[in-house]
Amino acid sequence: MTAIQVVDEPENALARAALVEGRNDFASVTNTIARVAEAKTPKGWYLLFGIAVALLLNLGAMIGYLVFNGIGVWGNNIPVGWGWPIVNFVFWIGIGHAGTLISAILFLFRQKWRTSINRASEAMTIFAVMAAGIFPAIHVGRIWVIYWVFPLPNQMAMWPNFKSPLLWDVFAVSTYFTISALFWFVGLVPDLATFRDRAAQAGRTVAARVYGAFALGWHGSNRHWIHYEKAYLLLAALSTPLVLSVHSIVSFDFAVSLLPGWHTTIFPPYFVAGAIFSGFGMVLTLMIPARKWLGLHELITLNHLDNIAKILLLTGTMVGYAYGMEFFIAWYSGVEFEQFAFINRATGPYWWSYWIMVSCNVISPQFFWFRSLRRNPTVLFVISIFVNIGMWFERFVITVTSLHRDFLPSSWGYFSPTLIDMLTYAGSFGLFFTFFLLFCRFLPILAISEVKGVMPEANPHHGHGDGAHH
Repeated sequence: MTAIQVVDEPENALARAALVEGRNDFASVTNTIARVAEAKTPKGWYLLFGIAVALLLNLGAMIGYLVFNGIGVWGNNIPVGWGWPIVNFVFWIGIGHAGTLISAILFLFRQKWRTSINRASEAMTIFAVMAAGIFPAIHVGRIWVIYWVFPLPNQMAMWPNFKSPLLWDVFAVSTYFTISALFWFVGLVPDLATFRDRAAQAGRTVAARVYGAFALGWHGSNRHWIHYEKAYLLLAALSTPLVLSVHSIVSFDFAVSLLPGWHTTIFPPYFVAGAIFSGFGMVLTLMIPARKWLGLHELITLNHLDNIAKILLLTGTMVGYAYGMEFFIAWYSGVEFEQFAFINRATGPYWWSYWIMVSCNVISPQFFWFRSLRRNPTVLFVISIFVNIGMWFERFVITVTSLHRDFLPSSWGYFSPTLIDMLTYAGSFGLFFTFFLLFCRFLPILAISEVKGVMPEANPHHGHGDGAHH
């Protein structure tokens, strides 16, 4: 018999890059992620948390001031009856969209690179929807009779108008929040059990009991995993339509009106693309510092950031197409009011906001055509900030520039935000970052079980020898 000759195969240039880098095994992945919550709280966390709580307290103060003095403290006027509150609402709802897309749609399409960013993105979704929900509640003015807007019998014999998109918003956003929270919690259960066991081994009795209460008795048995995977798949299927429906319904707040600049059928897909664009921008804004400060380079790799940048390039180009199509349809319609609304956006008193929007949303993502820039965390972080700024200005442009010049020149006005507007908006960031920092400190910021699932060791045939057939 002759000896078997082993021939090295040429490297496959198209082979997928490893999703977990370095010399990691299951134990090191668990230790790396759990260390974030188990280690002594760093001073930088206290500093950031203090700033976030200060902004949150400022939000409470601004809401209290608003309730006692009325919405006249804002810059809203006639004809701009919708000012910053609706702008901020749509902005925060959009921020939350990336979490659902990463968790649900990419899960259904078996995109394994999602595993290192899905947990933080899901948390971001929940906190962003919480921040968004404040603005519809407080912009009604008389917040003490807010129950009138709900379908409840009351002394006024009023009933909500189910033909109004504002009511559709209530159902869409509340459903979105409920499904997203369930999805996030179900995914957390195996990792909470890991934290429970580690806390018990370390003698941290209180932490073990708290984690154990939320782990729901998870012990990783075969039956547990079967039920978990069925529930996760079901929630992913329920969440997928919400990615498309929620921001479509939010766009109906504008699109079903007859106002030039709002009355357009492109709004639903345009808003969905913009929401995904802004959501992924915020994912980069949060995960790049977390990756550096928490030592997660080997789990959140440059390949993950590269993939997010590609999605930003795609959705940013789609948003740019929508901007151009709006002008084309305004011209093609032959309606002079519609044409004026869009010319006024680009050349009127708010021209600066329109061109900030175009620069941030259309021009800045084009840098991602270059692979070296897609894999540069500093460049990614800077552009993600521009994306967040641009998407806020998009909502500002849509809302304010369409309202401030009505059909009658005698009704024209100019909207300027007040200090209360600005502080309330800043306070919403306080709410968002307070909860996000608490999440980073006490819960697994990455999905431990899912990250392990994409490692080579998770393959039952791993280590059985090259070329073996099973």
